[in-house]
Amino acid sequence: MEKEKREDMIKYFSEKQKELAEQIKLHSDSDLEIKLTAGVDLVYWEQEGEEYAVCCIIVSDFNTGEIIEKKCLSDKITIPYIAGYLSFRELPLILATYNLLEQNPDIILFDGNGYLHPRHMGIATHASFYLNKPTIGIAKSYLKIGGIDYTMPGNEAGDYTDIVIDNTVYGRALRTQSNIKPIFVSVGNGIDLDTSVKIIMALINKESRQPYPIRLADIETKKYRREEATT
Repeated sequence: MEKEKREDMIKYFSEKQKELAEQIKLHSDSDLEIKLTAGVDLVYWEQEGEEYAVCCIIVSDFNTGEIIEKKCLSDKITIPYIAGYLSFRELPLILATYNLLEQNPDIILFDGNGYLHPRHMGIATHASFYLNKPTIGIAKSYLKIGGIDYTMPGNEAGDYTDIVIDNTVYGRALRTQSNIKPIFVSVGNGIDLDTSVKIIMALINKESRQPYPIRLADIETKKYRREEATT
């Protein structure tokens, strides 16, 4: 990509993130009731010199864990990777996949960050403004911001430590199972951090440290990618 075009793109992305960041709600609505949850994941691969991705969304019953709906969609990716602006690259495919859903989930969980981002605009937060739903970001690895590392939480399920940067809580390192590496939770939008953690812990089973809607979406994306690689 030409340097000038890339710089213009970064300028636009940065201005858009700042604009949306002013609208983030770090609290839950009093009437929030969760019956259906959605887990979102996306994975990339290369094919004949072009880059593709598939997004899978799994909708499940919050109380029983029953899978209610599954939608996957793949497409060519045309927006280049630029550190700190990944959501612009992923958002079009995520929205297109979400529009295929027949169900109406009450909350959406993303395999990625939300408020835990240099400009508080990870994919979970960015997508919320187009989905109009409360969202939570759940990352498997830690995104270091401003050179600040996280403090390892205790070793029991439910133990956590807040990730504080410049006197602001960006997210939490959360131990979802004993003797298993923590995950990194951050508010997407329209929900508070305490409620986010309670929801995540209610969606943990023995099969993974991730909440099962995210884990199931991850399994589906990897399955899709394997199938594409053999065709």
